[in-house]
Amino acid sequence: MRFLFASLLIPLVLPLPVLAQSATFYGNQFVGRKMANGQVYNHGRMVAAHPSLPLGTRVRVTNRRTGKSVVVTVSDRCNCSIDLSRAAFQQIANPRKGRVPVSITRL
Repeated sequence: MRFLFASLLIPLVLPLPVLAQSATFYGNQFVGRKMANGQVYNHGRMVAAHPSLPLGTRVRVTNRRTGKSVVVTVSDRCNCSIDLSRAAFQQIANPRKGRVPVSITRL
């Protein structure tokens, strides 16, 4: 019985990997607009938009080419894989790249 309980509990504790995707960043035209969670977007905060993860979910976004990563909170919705704030994108890649391959891990 203990083994069964532990085997059911372990997946709830471990981070859940999400499929490898590509990341972009919010354009300047979104600064000052409300996000899906009701907060105003600020390109200096560590936030992201994702099409399906629940709002408030913290995720680690890792650049698959460089290994650099950043932790962000999902605060908005988008039609792309993941859209990072400019500050978060700068932590993992040069904004001139525009789009980078990433892996996303739910924390």
